[in-house]
Amino acid sequence: MTDHGITTIDTGFHRPVFDAAYLIVEQGRAAFVDCGTQHSVPSLLAALDAQGLAPEHVDWLILTHVHLDHAGGAGALMRRLPNARLAVHPRGAPHMIDPSRLVAGATAVYGEEEIARSYGEILPIPEERVVVARDGHVVDLAGRPLLCIDTPGHARHHLCVWDEHSRSWFTGDTFGLSYRELDSARGAFAIPTTTPVQFEPDALKRSIRTLLARDPLAMRLTHYGPVTDVAAMADALLSQIDAMVALARAADGRPDRHARLVASLGELYLARAAAHGCALAPEQVRELLAMDIELNAQGLEVWLDRA
Repeated sequence: MTDHGITTIDTGFHRPVFDAAYLIVEQGRAAFVDCGTQHSVPSLLAALDAQGLAPEHVDWLILTHVHLDHAGGAGALMRRLPNARLAVHPRGAPHMIDPSRLVAGATAVYGEEEIARSYGEILPIPEERVVVARDGHVVDLAGRPLLCIDTPGHARHHLCVWDEHSRSWFTGDTFGLSYRELDSARGAFAIPTTTPVQFEPDALKRSIRTLLARDPLAMRLTHYGPVTDVAAMADALLSQIDAMVALARAADGRPDRHARLVASLGELYLARAAAHGCALAPEQVRELLAMDIELNAQGLEVWLDRA
Protein backbone atom coordinates (compact mmCIF):
# COMPACT_ATOMS: atom_id res chain seq x y z
CA MET A 1 0.00 0.00 0.00
CA THR A 2 1.36 3.43 -0.98
CA ASP A 3 0.48 6.85 0.38
CA HIS A 4 1.69 9.82 -1.72
CA GLY A 5 4.15 7.40 -3.29
CA ILE A 6 5.36 6.29 0.14
CA THR A 7 5.52 2.65 1.23
CA THR A 8 6.04 1.58 4.84
CA ILE A 9 8.38 -1.42 5.00
CA ASP A 10 8.60 -3.75 7.99
CA THR A 11 12.33 -4.38 8.33
CA GLY A 12 11.73 -7.45 10.49
CA PHE A 13 14.07 -6.22 13.23
CA HIS A 14 13.28 -7.60 16.70
CA ARG A 15 9.64 -8.51 15.97
CA PRO A 16 6.96 -7.79 13.35
CA VAL A 17 5.61 -4.23 13.17
CA PHE A 18 8.41 -2.85 15.32
CA ASP A 19 10.98 -1.26 13.00
CA ALA A 20 10.02 0.55 9.79
CA ALA A 21 11.89 1.86 6.80
CA TYR A 22 10.23 3.90 4.08
CA LEU A 23 10.36 3.87 0.30
CA ILE A 24 9.49 7.09 -1.55
CA VAL A 25 8.84 6.86 -5.29
CA GLU A 26 8.67 9.91 -7.54
CA GLN A 27 8.54 9.75 -11.34
CA GLY A 28 10.18 6.37 -11.46
CA ARG A 29 13.01 7.29 -9.09
CA ALA A 30 13.24 6.13 -5.49
CA ALA A 31 14.65 6.93 -2.07
CA PHE A 32 14.75 4.90 1.12
CA VAL A 33 14.48 6.59 4.51
CA ASP A 34 16.24 4.44 7.13
CA CYS A 35 17.00 0.83 6.33
CA GLY A 36 17.03 -1.41 9.39
CA THR A 37 19.83 -3.97 9.56
CA GLN A 38 21.75 -6.08 7.07
CA HIS A 39 19.05 -8.73 7.56
CA SER A 40 16.47 -6.18 6.30
CA VAL A 41 17.99 -5.74 2.84
CA PRO A 42 15.84 -8.44 1.14
CA SER A 43 12.66 -6.81 2.46
CA LEU A 44 13.70 -3.39 1.17
CA LEU A 45 14.55 -4.75 -2.27
CA ALA A 46 11.26 -6.68 -2.34
CA ALA A 47 9.35 -3.45 -1.62
CA LEU A 48 11.21 -1.80 -4.47
CA ASP A 49 10.35 -4.67 -6.81
CA ALA A 50 6.68 -4.45 -5.77
CA GLN A 51 6.67 -0.90 -7.17
CA GLY A 52 8.04 -2.16 -10.48
CA LEU A 53 11.47 -0.68 -9.81
CA ALA A 54 15.00 -2.11 -9.80
CA PRO A 55 17.96 -1.21 -7.56
CA GLU A 56 19.25 1.02 -10.36
CA HIS A 57 16.23 3.30 -9.87
CA VAL A 58 17.21 4.25 -6.31
CA ASP A 59 18.90 7.64 -6.04
CA TRP A 60 19.04 8.06 -2.27
CA LEU A 61 19.25 6.37 1.10
CA ILE A 62 18.52 8.95 3.80
CA LEU A 63 19.31 8.08 7.43
CA THR A 64 17.55 9.84 10.27
CA HIS A 65 20.44 8.82 12.54
CA VAL A 66 23.05 6.11 12.81
CA HIS A 67 21.68 3.91 15.60
CA LEU A 68 21.92 0.38 14.27
CA ASP A 69 18.19 -0.37 14.10
CA HIS A 70 17.95 2.53 11.63
CA ALA A 71 21.29 2.39 9.85
CA GLY A 72 22.97 -0.94 10.55
CA GLY A 73 22.17 -2.23 7.07
CA ALA A 74 23.20 0.92 5.20
CA GLY A 75 26.52 -0.41 3.93
CA ALA A 76 25.02 -3.69 2.77
CA LEU A 77 22.09 -1.94 1.09
CA MET A 78 24.29 0.61 -0.67
CA ARG A 79 26.27 -2.24 -2.24
CA ARG A 80 23.03 -3.31 -3.92
CA LEU A 81 22.11 0.20 -5.12
CA PRO A 82 24.66 1.18 -7.78
CA ASN A 83 23.36 4.72 -8.37
CA ALA A 84 22.40 5.72 -4.85
CA ARG A 85 24.01 8.23 -2.55
CA LEU A 86 23.71 8.30 1.22
CA ALA A 87 22.42 11.43 2.97
CA VAL A 88 23.27 11.54 6.66
CA HIS A 89 23.74 14.03 9.50
CA PRO A 90 27.24 15.58 9.73
CA ARG A 91 27.86 13.83 13.06
CA GLY A 92 26.78 10.50 11.61
CA ALA A 93 28.68 10.59 8.31
CA PRO A 94 32.09 9.54 9.73
CA HIS A 95 30.50 6.46 11.31
CA MET A 96 29.02 5.36 8.00
CA ILE A 97 32.32 5.82 6.17
CA ASP A 98 34.22 3.97 8.90
CA PRO A 99 31.82 2.11 11.20
CA SER A 100 34.55 0.59 13.39
CA ARG A 101 33.81 2.81 16.41
CA LEU A 102 30.07 2.25 15.99
CA VAL A 103 30.61 -1.52 15.88
CA ALA A 104 33.01 -1.44 18.83
CA GLY A 105 30.58 0.52 20.97
CA ALA A 106 27.65 -1.76 20.18
CA THR A 107 29.77 -4.87 20.67
CA ALA A 108 30.88 -3.66 24.08
CA VAL A 109 27.23 -3.42 25.12
CA TYR A 110 25.70 -6.44 23.38
CA GLY A 111 28.58 -8.81 22.54
CA GLU A 112 29.76 -10.09 19.15
CA GLU A 113 27.24 -12.92 18.95
CA GLU A 114 24.25 -10.67 19.55
CA ILE A 115 25.51 -8.05 17.10
CA ALA A 116 25.80 -10.70 14.38
CA ARG A 117 22.40 -12.17 15.22
CA SER A 118 20.48 -8.91 15.40
CA TYR A 119 22.31 -6.64 12.98
CA GLY A 120 24.48 -8.76 10.71
CA GLU A 121 27.69 -7.30 9.27
CA ILE A 122 28.01 -3.53 9.44
CA LEU A 123 29.82 -2.49 6.28
CA PRO A 124 31.55 0.81 5.37
CA ILE A 125 30.27 3.13 2.65
CA PRO A 126 32.75 4.82 0.29
CA GLU A 127 33.21 8.47 1.23
CA GLU A 128 32.48 9.65 -2.30
CA ARG A 129 28.95 8.21 -2.04
CA VAL A 130 28.17 10.03 1.23
CA VAL A 131 26.42 13.42 1.24
CA VAL A 132 26.56 15.37 4.49
CA ALA A 133 23.04 16.66 5.16
CA ARG A 134 23.45 19.76 7.29
CA ASP A 135 20.46 21.57 8.76
CA GLY A 136 18.36 22.79 5.84
CA HIS A 137 19.88 20.44 3.27
CA VAL A 138 17.44 19.48 0.49
CA VAL A 139 17.58 16.05 -1.12
CA ASP A 140 16.17 16.25 -4.64
CA LEU A 141 14.23 13.14 -5.61
CA ALA A 142 13.23 13.66 -9.27
CA GLY A 143 12.12 17.20 -8.44
CA ARG A 144 10.49 16.26 -5.13
CA PRO A 145 12.29 18.16 -2.35
CA LEU A 146 13.04 16.29 0.87
CA LEU A 147 14.15 18.79 3.51
CA CYS A 148 16.57 17.59 6.21
CA ILE A 149 16.33 19.39 9.55
CA ASP A 150 18.68 18.98 12.52
CA THR A 151 16.63 17.50 15.38
CA PRO A 152 18.78 16.73 18.43
CA GLY A 153 17.42 15.39 21.70
CA HIS A 154 17.26 11.66 21.04
CA ALA A 155 20.74 11.81 19.52
CA ARG A 156 23.03 14.62 18.43
CA HIS A 157 23.35 12.97 15.01
CA HIS A 158 19.61 12.99 14.36
CA LEU A 159 17.78 14.64 11.49
CA CYS A 160 14.15 14.52 10.40
CA VAL A 161 12.96 14.71 6.81
CA TRP A 162 10.10 16.97 5.68
CA ASP A 163 8.18 15.90 2.58
CA GLU A 164 6.05 18.82 1.43
CA HIS A 165 4.29 16.61 -1.12
CA SER A 166 2.64 14.54 1.62
CA ARG A 167 2.97 17.22 4.32
CA SER A 168 4.58 14.69 6.60
CA TRP A 169 7.78 14.18 8.56
CA PHE A 170 9.97 11.11 8.61
CA THR A 171 10.76 11.36 12.29
CA GLY A 172 13.19 8.57 13.15
CA ASP A 173 13.02 8.53 16.95
CA THR A 174 12.38 12.25 17.56
CA PHE A 175 8.60 11.81 17.74
CA GLY A 176 8.83 8.83 20.05
CA LEU A 177 7.64 5.25 19.77
CA SER A 178 4.06 4.31 18.88
CA TYR A 179 3.21 0.64 18.57
CA ARG A 180 0.01 -0.30 16.81
CA GLU A 181 -0.88 -2.82 19.52
CA LEU A 182 -1.46 0.15 21.85
CA ASP A 183 -3.83 2.08 19.57
CA SER A 184 -7.27 2.78 21.00
CA ALA A 185 -10.41 4.68 20.08
CA ARG A 186 -8.50 7.76 21.18
CA GLY A 187 -5.88 7.18 18.50
CA ALA A 188 -2.20 6.32 18.69
CA PHE A 189 -0.36 5.96 21.99
CA ALA A 190 3.25 7.14 22.17
CA ILE A 191 6.17 7.32 24.57
CA PRO A 192 9.44 9.22 24.18
CA THR A 193 12.64 7.29 23.58
CA THR A 194 15.70 8.24 25.63
CA THR A 195 17.98 5.46 24.38
CA PRO A 196 21.62 5.96 25.47
CA VAL A 197 23.81 7.86 25.16
CA GLN A 198 22.83 11.34 23.96
CA PHE A 199 19.38 12.05 25.41
CA GLU A 200 18.89 15.77 26.08
CA PRO A 201 15.37 16.66 27.30
CA ASP A 202 15.30 20.35 26.42
CA ALA A 203 16.70 19.72 22.95
CA LEU A 204 14.18 16.93 22.34
CA LYS A 205 11.27 19.17 23.31
CA ARG A 206 12.55 21.91 20.99
CA SER A 207 12.85 19.39 18.15
CA ILE A 208 9.28 18.17 18.65
CA ARG A 209 8.05 21.77 18.53
CA THR A 210 10.10 22.35 15.36
CA LEU A 211 8.27 19.46 13.71
CA LEU A 212 4.88 20.81 14.82
CA ALA A 213 5.62 24.26 13.37
CA ARG A 214 4.98 23.00 9.83
CA ASP A 215 1.48 21.80 10.76
CA PRO A 216 2.09 18.26 9.45
CA LEU A 217 -0.71 15.92 8.44
CA ALA A 218 1.26 12.87 9.54
CA MET A 219 4.41 11.71 11.28
CA ARG A 220 6.17 8.65 9.86
CA LEU A 221 7.86 6.91 12.77
CA THR A 222 10.48 4.19 12.62
CA HIS A 223 8.73 2.51 15.57
CA TYR A 224 6.17 2.18 14.01
CA GLY A 225 4.56 3.56 10.89
CA PRO A 226 2.58 6.68 9.99
CA VAL A 227 0.42 8.37 12.62
CA THR A 228 -1.98 11.28 12.19
CA ASP A 229 -2.93 12.20 15.79
CA VAL A 230 -0.11 14.70 15.66
CA ALA A 231 -1.13 17.42 18.13
CA ALA A 232 -2.39 15.04 20.81
CA MET A 233 0.68 12.83 20.51
CA ALA A 234 3.00 15.84 20.72
CA ASP A 235 1.30 17.01 23.93
CA ALA A 236 1.65 13.50 25.38
CA LEU A 237 5.32 13.28 24.43
CA LEU A 238 6.20 16.68 25.86
CA SER A 239 4.48 16.00 29.17
CA GLN A 240 6.07 12.56 29.42
CA ILE A 241 9.57 13.95 28.85
CA ASP A 242 9.05 16.21 31.86
CA ALA A 243 7.61 13.34 33.90
CA MET A 244 10.51 11.04 32.98
CA VAL A 245 13.08 13.66 33.93
CA ALA A 246 11.34 14.12 37.29
CA LEU A 247 11.41 10.36 37.91
CA ALA A 248 15.10 10.22 37.01
CA ARG A 249 15.94 13.05 39.40
CA ALA A 250 13.92 11.41 42.16
CA ALA A 251 15.88 8.17 41.74
CA ASP A 252 19.28 9.82 41.43
CA GLY A 253 21.73 9.20 44.26
CA ARG A 254 19.97 6.06 45.49
CA PRO A 255 21.83 2.76 45.55
CA ASP A 256 18.98 1.10 43.66
CA ARG A 257 18.69 3.93 41.13
CA HIS A 258 18.35 1.73 38.05
CA ALA A 259 15.78 -0.64 39.51
CA ARG A 260 13.79 2.25 40.94
CA LEU A 261 13.80 4.06 37.63
CA VAL A 262 12.76 0.96 35.65
CA ALA A 263 9.87 0.42 38.06
CA SER A 264 8.70 4.05 38.01
CA LEU A 265 8.89 4.32 34.23
CA GLY A 266 6.82 1.15 33.93
CA GLU A 267 4.21 2.58 36.26
CA LEU A 268 4.13 5.85 34.30
CA TYR A 269 3.60 4.14 30.94
CA LEU A 270 1.06 1.63 32.24
CA ALA A 271 -1.00 4.38 33.84
CA ARG A 272 -0.95 6.45 30.66
CA ALA A 273 -1.80 3.42 28.50
CA ALA A 274 -4.79 2.64 30.72
CA ALA A 275 -5.97 6.26 30.58
CA HIS A 276 -5.60 6.13 26.79
CA GLY A 277 -7.94 3.14 26.64
CA CYS A 278 -5.40 0.61 25.40
CA ALA A 279 -7.05 -2.81 25.18
CA LEU A 280 -4.04 -4.85 26.31
CA ALA A 281 -3.87 -6.06 29.88
CA PRO A 282 -1.28 -4.30 32.07
CA GLU A 283 1.09 -7.27 32.00
CA GLN A 284 0.88 -7.30 28.18
CA VAL A 285 1.68 -3.59 28.00
CA ARG A 286 4.64 -4.09 30.33
CA GLU A 287 5.91 -6.98 28.22
CA LEU A 288 5.52 -5.01 24.99
CA LEU A 289 7.41 -2.04 26.41
CA ALA A 290 9.97 -3.98 28.48
CA MET A 291 12.95 -3.31 26.20
CA ASP A 292 12.01 0.36 25.79
CA ILE A 293 11.62 0.81 29.55
CA GLU A 294 15.09 -0.65 30.11
CA LEU A 295 16.70 1.46 27.38
CA ASN A 296 14.90 4.62 28.51
CA ALA A 297 16.12 4.03 32.07
CA GLN A 298 19.69 3.59 30.84
CA GLY A 299 19.50 6.74 28.73
CA LEU A 300 18.11 8.79 31.57
CA GLU A 301 20.92 7.56 33.83
CA VAL A 302 23.57 8.56 31.29
CA TRP A 303 21.92 11.98 31.14
CA LEU A 304 21.93 12.25 34.95
CA ASP A 305 25.59 11.34 35.15
CA ARG A 306 26.48 13.86 32.44
CA ALA A 307 24.37 16.72 33.80
